Amino acid sequence: MKKWYAVIGDPIEQSMSPAMHDEWFQENGIDASYLPIHVKADHLENAIESLKRLGCSGWNVTVPHKSAIIPFIDKLDESARRMNAVNTVKVLEDGTLYGTNTDGRGFVRSLQEIGCVSGKIDEVLIIGAGGAANGISFALEAAGFGPLSFTNRTVDKAQQLAANFKDGAALSLSDAESSISKFGLIVQTTSVGMNFAQSGMPMNPNGIADGTVVSDIIYNPLETEFLRTARDSGGNIINGIGMFVHQGALAFELWTGVYPDTKKMITSISTKLGGN
Repeated sequence: MKKWYAVIGDPIEQSMSPAMHDEWFQENGIDASYLPIHVKADHLENAIESLKRLGCSGWNVTVPHKSAIIPFIDKLDESARRMNAVNTVKVLEDGTLYGTNTDGRGFVRSLQEIGCVSGKIDEVLIIGAGGAANGISFALEAAGFGPLSFTNRTVDKAQQLAANFKDGAALSLSDAESSISKFGLIVQTTSVGMNFAQSGMPMNPNGIADGTVVSDIIYNPLETEFLRTARDSGGNIINGIGMFVHQGALAFELWTGVYPDTKKMITSISTKLGGN
C-alpha cells in the first residue's frame, strides 16, 4: 500500500520540503508521497490525531509547532529532549509516535560534506542564542567540535546557552568581533538577513582569519550580507541550503532506511533560488 508523509506548520505554502521529498521518493523507487498541511496552533492536537487516523507514516514539523508538539509525542530521542523541539515524527508499527530533531545533525552533515570536520577546526563561535543555536551547538559538540563560544545581542542569553556546554563561553558582540580571528568556524544562527526583508549583519566578520569556515543558516538569499562580507575577507562560506537538505535527508532515512542524494538536491535548490 502506498505510504504518505507530510510537513505541518503555519505558514506552510513556502515549504520546499514536499518537492524535495517527492523527488527523492521517485529517485529511489519508493511508492510514497509527501504533502504540505497547514495547521494552526489551536488545531495542533486534532491535526496529530487526524494524521494518525488517516494512516500518515511520518511527518516533519516546522514553525511554530516544534516545541508545542512535544506533549503529543509518545517517545523522544536525546536530540529532541536536549533541544526541546521536534522536527521529525515517525509512526512506529504499534502506533507509537517517535520524535526526533534532525536540524543540528543536518548542519553537521552539511559541514562534513565540504570537508569541515572537527579535527581541522579549533575554536567555534556561535552567533545567536535561540533554538537554532542550541540545536546546532548540541550537534557540533556531539561531533567533537569545540570549544564553543556564544555571542548574542543580549549577553545574558549567550551566558545561559554557554552554561549547557563543556568549556562553553559567552562574549559580547564587541568582544566577539575583536577576537574573531581565533575562530576556525563561525556559525550565524539569527534571522538577520532572511528573505531580503532584513538588512545588515548581526556582527561584522571583517577580522576573520584567512580560510575560516563561515556559515549562515539562512538560504534565502543564497548569500546574505554577512556571508558576502566574510567571503570578501577570505572566509570559506556556506549558506543554509546544506543544512536544510541534510536535515530532510535524515528524516527521509528514518522513514525509509535510505539516505538520498544530497549533493544533487543542494545543486537543484541552489539553482532554483539563484533564479529569484
